[in-house]
Amino acid sequence: MDAVLAGNAMHWFDMATAGPEIARVLAPDGVLAGLWNLMDDQVEWVAALARVGGDAAVGSRDTPAAWRAETAAMHLPGDGTAARFGWPRQAEFPHGQRRTADSLVATLATRAGMLVMPEPERDATLARIHAFLATRPETARGEFTLPMRTGVLRVRRL
Repeated sequence: MDAVLAGNAMHWFDMATAGPEIARVLAPDGVLAGLWNLMDDQVEWVAALARVGGDAAVGSRDTPAAWRAETAAMHLPGDGTAARFGWPRQAEFPHGQRRTADSLVATLATRAGMLVMPEPERDATLARIHAFLATRPETARGEFTLPMRTGVLRVRRL
């Protein structure tokens, strides 16, 4: 194979186990890549949304700077065995998603951190996010575009 692509899931890989198998099926110089959809917290209201929602709603791989730090060594095995892949390259590509306050809150409610919260805490967090969106001129009326970036991590087989 020339490439293995993990869409928004590479962080689930145990690279001590998966890395050798991925390297085995890749051609020499083959590529392992992961994709993540990120909220663009360089936009002020998105950064404020991340603060209001907290880590359960907007987690450690959900914004560009945090994503870069979280994924920089993701291709390395965590058990000290030899790396199967070379130096990582990261890139980001801007885009946006059409949303309403209700659709954004509904999506944030599906995040793993939100799903494991006790129900009263989850309900309070979602209400706080919804109230925040209702106060922002960018998000208070109907549809808006949520500024996003797609983050790509790419490594080549050694």
